[in-house]
Amino acid sequence: MKLSLGPVLYCWTRETLLAFYAGLPHSRLATVYLGEVVCGRRREMRQADWFGLARELAQSGIEVVLSTQALIESELDLRTMRHIAENGEFLVEANDMGAVRLLAGRARFVAGPHLNVYNAQTLSWLAELGACRWVMPVELGRGALASMQGDRPAGMQTEVFAYGRLPLAFSARCFTARHYNLPKDDCQYRCLDHPDGAPLATREGQPFLALNGLQTQSAQVYDLSRFLPQMRDLHVDMVRLSAQSARMNGIIEAYHSALEGELSGAELQCAIAAHRVAEPCDGYWHGKPGIAHHAA
Repeated sequence: MKLSLGPVLYCWTRETLLAFYAGLPHSRLATVYLGEVVCGRRREMRQADWFGLARELAQSGIEVVLSTQALIESELDLRTMRHIAENGEFLVEANDMGAVRLLAGRARFVAGPHLNVYNAQTLSWLAELGACRWVMPVELGRGALASMQGDRPAGMQTEVFAYGRLPLAFSARCFTARHYNLPKDDCQYRCLDHPDGAPLATREGQPFLALNGLQTQSAQVYDLSRFLPQMRDLHVDMVRLSAQSARMNGIIEAYHSALEGELSGAELQCAIAAHRVAEPCDGYWHGKPGIAHHAA
């Protein structure tokens, strides 16, 4: 199994993004996904910036994949998606069916985690259109993955979201702007104040969700590090980590050591816990409510 880093889901400044990617332990990562997935108003990085960064990372031997937006809301979003789909230089992760339509029959692509791929028939259809890899939707678990792997099309790679706040839903309404009593079209980019999302708790004070602009995430951090041997047995090709604003390199190193067989058990869990930004969850992997955490 190889290690990938998914696209940054949060609103960070251009300087922060460039410093983040420059400081990564590049030799530990097989694949890096780049681009704005959540909100088209986040324009700290222009398309030229993303392509320049992609070329720099590719020179270090990393496979670079350009990710498309999950919710297309404007003509500008559509033009950006077309530009990415037609780039002809890098593999593209399609995160909505509009992107799939642009790529179908024209280029190989990755079927992103925001597509509704819940059965082998859909996976086979995407393979016919040109998908060479699929990222399992986060709400599916080990049982569903085993079933899908049994009927996986030849040549199709499987990637599993294994670490990070769970991307649960998208909406045309901006929850962060709403929180600050601002209209969506004049949000003042308040997402910049929440580099890992704005936490939301229940009335009883239990951490419940994280608001990330148009996106709703889990408050807890999904962590499947203890189940990497199960993924290996299921012939998973790639394990995806989702970026956090601090201590990300420690997470990358811990997962890499686990994949290399250098770290396991209690030592692995201590290494992950030292760098995790919130309490863990892993319920979906076991077919349970996502907020649940399976006892060690």
